[in-house]
Amino acid sequence: MDNRSTKAQSQKTKRSGNKKQAKPACLNFLSKTHAAVKKHFLSATDLPEFIESAGELDLADRKLLVNQALLILSDNFVHLPLKKSMHGVDPIQKLRLIKHRLEQASTQTMGSEFELHREMIEVFNSVRDLHTNYLLPAPFADKVAFLPFNIEEYYDNGKPHYIAAHFMQGFSHPHFKSGVEVNMWNGVPIKRAISISASRHAGSNMEAQHVRGIDGLTIRALRRSLPPDEMWVIIGYTDANGVQREMRQDWIVSPDLPDSTAMNTAVINTRATSQGVDIEADIIQRTRKMLFAPKVIAAERKSNRVKALQTVAADTLPTTMPGVLAARSVQTTFGEFAYIRLYTFNVDNPDAFIDEFIRLAELLPQSGLIVDVRGNGGGHIFASEGLLQVLTPGEITPEPSQFINTSLNLRLCKRHETNPTGEIDLGPWVNSISRSVETGAIYSRGFPITPTEYANSRGQKYHGPVVLVTDARCYSATDIFAAGFKDHDIGHILGVDNNTGAGGANVWTHSLLRALMQVPAPADASVPYKILPNGADMRVAIRRTMRVGEQSGTPLEDLGVKPDSRHYMTRDDVLDGNKDLIDHAGEILSTMPGRLLYAEVSQSGLSVELSVSTSGLQRLDIYINARPIQSNDIEDGEHDFNIQVSTDADLLELAGYEGGEYVASRKIPLHV
Repeated sequence: MDNRSTKAQSQKTKRSGNKKQAKPACLNFLSKTHAAVKKHFLSATDLPEFIESAGELDLADRKLLVNQALLILSDNFVHLPLKKSMHGVDPIQKLRLIKHRLEQASTQTMGSEFELHREMIEVFNSVRDLHTNYLLPAPFADKVAFLPFNIEEYYDNGKPHYIAAHFMQGFSHPHFKSGVEVNMWNGVPIKRAISISASRHAGSNMEAQHVRGIDGLTIRALRRSLPPDEMWVIIGYTDANGVQREMRQDWIVSPDLPDSTAMNTAVINTRATSQGVDIEADIIQRTRKMLFAPKVIAAERKSNRVKALQTVAADTLPTTMPGVLAARSVQTTFGEFAYIRLYTFNVDNPDAFIDEFIRLAELLPQSGLIVDVRGNGGGHIFASEGLLQVLTPGEITPEPSQFINTSLNLRLCKRHETNPTGEIDLGPWVNSISRSVETGAIYSRGFPITPTEYANSRGQKYHGPVVLVTDARCYSATDIFAAGFKDHDIGHILGVDNNTGAGGANVWTHSLLRALMQVPAPADASVPYKILPNGADMRVAIRRTMRVGEQSGTPLEDLGVKPDSRHYMTRDDVLDGNKDLIDHAGEILSTMPGRLLYAEVSQSGLSVELSVSTSGLQRLDIYINARPIQSNDIEDGEHDFNIQVSTDADLLELAGYEGGEYVASRKIPLHV
C-alpha cells in the first residue's frame, strides 16, 4: 500500500498546477467506441488519477463499519456454521481483532483507508460466499477498472489454453488481436497468474474460483474489490505468426454501466426480499456488455423508449428484453433446434420475463431446446423458479428456505408476521424460530420464497426435449434454477465446468435490513442497523435454500449442481459463437424423445371447441377445473373435441401420456 500511495502522490505532483489536463494516451481510443457508450466513457480515467480521488474515512466511521459487519455476520448470516466447518474460518474473531485495533487507535495511527477496505474484503471473502459482501463506499462504489479486451479459456487435447477473444471497438494493436494466445501476465505464467487472481475472489468451489480468476485479470468491479495494485499490465503472448511478443496495457477506470433494473435497496417489496444475485457477476456482465456488446445497450434503450421489439443480431428473434435473453434457431450436425441464452434473471417483472420466454420458445423449432445460462449471476428468484414449469408437465416444488435461529432474525420475522407491508410475509418462519429457544435447533423450518401457486400458474409450454447448459459462473437464482431443473428431472444438464457456482441463498442488503426494522410504523425502538458512511453497504445470505426431490434436504450452498455431462470449450467455441458446444447439445437432444402438444380453443357460451395437435403421445386426458372429464387414446396428428362446461369453468388442462407415463401438459384459461 505504501507503493500505491507513493505512485499516486508522485502522479498527483506531476499533474498539479494544470487546471486542464490532457487525457492520458491510454484513453484515446475511447473516442472511437460505439455511440451507445461513447458519452459514458467521457469521465474515464487512468488508474493513478482515480486513486487520487480516494478519500479518508474517519475513525468513527471505520468503527461503525466493523461493528455493523459483526452484527450481520453474527446474527443474520445463515451459512456461518457451514462456512466455519467447510473452510476452517472464523470471520467473527477476525472482525473482533480489527475492532480491538481500532479502539486502540487514534486519528494519527489508524492507518490507510485502503488497508481497512482490504481487511474487510478479506474477512468477507474468507467465507467464500458471493452473496455475503462488503460493498465499498465512494469513490469505488459505482466504478469498474478494466482492460479493453477479455481472456477466455479453451481446451485442446485436455490442455487449457488462454486467448484474447473480444476487443473494444476503437482499440487496435498491430499484433495483439483476437485469437492470440496469452502465455505470461506481468512476467508470471498465465496459469499461475489466474490462480493468484482467483485467490482474491470468494468462489465457494475450485471451479468457481478459477473462472473468477480469469474474469479478474481484465475486469475489477470496484464495488466489491479494490483497484489493481499494478498501474498497468504486461501481457506476454504468441501472435498469429507464432512470434513471442509483449504488450503493455494501462488499466482504465470508468463509471459502471447503470443497471436499468436497479432498485432502491432500502425499499421493501417482493423483488428486494426475493433476490438471489451475485452482485459482482452482475456488474461484470454489464461491463462486458458495455465493452464488447454496445449494440445490445442501444437496443435496450430503444426498447425502453418506444416499447417495441428489438433485434440485436441478424440471426436472433426480435425481443422486448434484448439485454436479458436472446433466442434463435441453430442448425447442428444432428438437426435444427431452438436456442435461448438467458444472460440474467435480474428483472423487474418476472411475469413479463416468463411470458417473453414463452413467446420466443413457441416461435422456435419444437424439436428440442437448448437453454444456455452460462455466466448468469442470478436475480429474481420468482423469475428463475417460475420459469421451470414452462419446460415440464410435472408439478414444481419451489426450494424451501431457512433462517438461522437468532433473536435478531426472530425480531425481523415478527415485525412482518402478518404481511403488514403487503409485499413481504415472514410469518411462516416465526414459530420454528421461536421454538429454537427450547429445542436448540440451528435452523428454522423451510418454506418456499417463490409461492407454489406462482411456480405452477402457467404450466408447460414447451414440449420438446431440453438441454440446460451451465458453467461455474452460474450463481444464486441461476443455481436455484439449475437445481430445480435437476430435481424435477426436466432434461439433461451439459456443463462447460464440473459444477455451478454453488450459491444457495436469498440475499438481503444491510439497507434493506434497516428498512425492515422501521416499517410498519412505529419503527423498532432500537434499530441495530445503522446508516453506513459514504455510500458503503453490506449484503448477507439471509435464507439458505434446500434441494427437493431425490436430494430433498440437501443444502445448495457450496455443493452446487453437477452436470450430467461435460463439454470442454474449444477454440471454435470461443471465437466462432459456441459452435462445438451447440453441436454437442444438439447431439444430446437428438437422443431424447420428442413430443408435441399444441391446442387452440374456440368458445361459444358453455360450448368449447378444442383442436389439438400431438406427437409422441398415446393418450390425452382432459380436465376442467382440475376434474377429469375425458380420456382419449390417440395417435400423432390432429384431434378435435367438443366439450360442454359449467358456468364456473375457468381452466382447461390437457395431460398427455406415453406408455402410461405422464409426459406432456398444457393449461388453457377459459372465459365462460
